[in-house]
Amino acid sequence: MKRLKLRIDINCDLGESYGRFQVGQDAKIMPHITSANVACGFHSGDPVTMAHTVELAKKCGVAVGAHPGYPDLMGFGRREMKLSAEETKSYVMYQIGALQAFAKASSVNLQHVKPHGALYNVASKDRDVSKSITEAIHSVDSDLILVAPPNSVIAKVASESGLRVALEAFADRAYNSDGTLVSRNQPSSLITDPRRVVERAKRMIEEGTVQAIDGKIVQLGEAHTICIHGDTPNAAEMARTLKSKLLAAKIEVKTVGSFLQ
Repeated sequence: MKRLKLRIDINCDLGESYGRFQVGQDAKIMPHITSANVACGFHSGDPVTMAHTVELAKKCGVAVGAHPGYPDLMGFGRREMKLSAEETKSYVMYQIGALQAFAKASSVNLQHVKPHGALYNVASKDRDVSKSITEAIHSVDSDLILVAPPNSVIAKVASESGLRVALEAFADRAYNSDGTLVSRNQPSSLITDPRRVVERAKRMIEEGTVQAIDGKIVQLGEAHTICIHGDTPNAAEMARTLKSKLLAAKIEVKTVGSFLQ
């Protein structure tokens, strides 16, 4: 039987430095990914960092997307906040618009929007929050792709609204048996061995499954993009190894906007 052509996007959360506080190794990571989720100043990032990150992505031929989060610099956007529907929509619009300005200045088109941290997790199961986020995207640019977890509320809401949805899997994060991510409060939540990251990514792409922390095989379904977290100490090595090994396995690595219908 002829093997179907496999392809995947590799995305990474970048631009998370602000002021004199430096996070990640953006310059070393960028050449090995295809899509960059750029922090927009609420959970991390600042105007200068946003401008530099967009320019770096352009130089490396990497697609740019907004990474909006809760207004929570102290908690890095990883703490849930109780916001009204209007607040959620406005905060997301504000962040997309801010990055869009820097992208326009660099003659770059935004490709996608990926909610950050707690906002991503809440939207995965909350229809009202999901609706606010999708309304915000439509208000700015309905051609933007939403990055979301498979089998999630926000993926369904966004698809129903007419947005293109890129389903995301995490090669460097442990999964629970219900398909959710293991809390970062747990010591086993982050996977830092590049070999394991590659093995997990290939399984996600070829089989649509992942082995949960308890050993159970979880059905994720099709993945359009694989995430590597930029604030992991050896993220640059993981991204380099992942891309090279996927290409060696005859899996195309390209921007999600180039193949998502």
